[in-house]
Amino acid sequence: MQSGELLGSGRSADVFAIDDHWVLRRYRDVGDVTAEAAVMAYLAEHGYPVPRLQGAEGAGHSTAPRTDLVMQRLHGPSMLQALLEGMITAEEAGAGLAKLLHRLHSVPARVSTDAAHRILHLDLHPDNVMLTSERPMVIDWRNTEEGPPGLDWGMSALILAQVAVGDTAQAALARAVLTSLLTHLGPAIALGNTDSGCLTEARKRRAADPSMSESETHLLNEAVELIRKLTPARP
Repeated sequence: MQSGELLGSGRSADVFAIDDHWVLRRYRDVGDVTAEAAVMAYLAEHGYPVPRLQGAEGAGHSTAPRTDLVMQRLHGPSMLQALLEGMITAEEAGAGLAKLLHRLHSVPARVSTDAAHRILHLDLHPDNVMLTSERPMVIDWRNTEEGPPGLDWGMSALILAQVAVGDTAQAALARAVLTSLLTHLGPAIALGNTDSGCLTEARKRRAADPSMSESETHLLNEAVELIRKLTPARP
């Protein structure tokens, strides 16, 4: 499919404008969008805020290459941009992420028969939330799986914590967002603090992520400790 203006680039994909209503999300590797499109279509059916896919059945019936996903063009800043420009507070961002996670995990699993499993985003952070005039919309579902909700919370917390313990200008802001997120964790979500806990599994996954730099990987242990420090004690 012919692509237009480059609107944004992530670690694995680029987003191009098609027109004012649609964009083309194209992976730079050999990724297959079929599973991602199926999850997005399923979540949309359950009222979860994801971009619409082109055609009633999503990308699965498109003539586009399997590395391409044609979806609704979202107008508005990312949550990260809004944070950096002072449009929202860190407390609001953390609470917003928590609300999106809780809402996601209220949707029944699409495939798994395990009653404790839910659809997981596994990369839900401020740059993957678009603040449209209608409502916040969650983008970038490439990493989606089904499993325990605690793993999703652990991944989101760890992404924020790695920034919080780093030496960038965004460290203090990331810590404040993380603090707010963990405040809204809820009694039903278990991150765990043992070798088999969800936070430990999140750390293993982040450590194995080939897109992370060596400096980012070195921050993982300190990031995990910060999360454990900031997680409210259970009654």
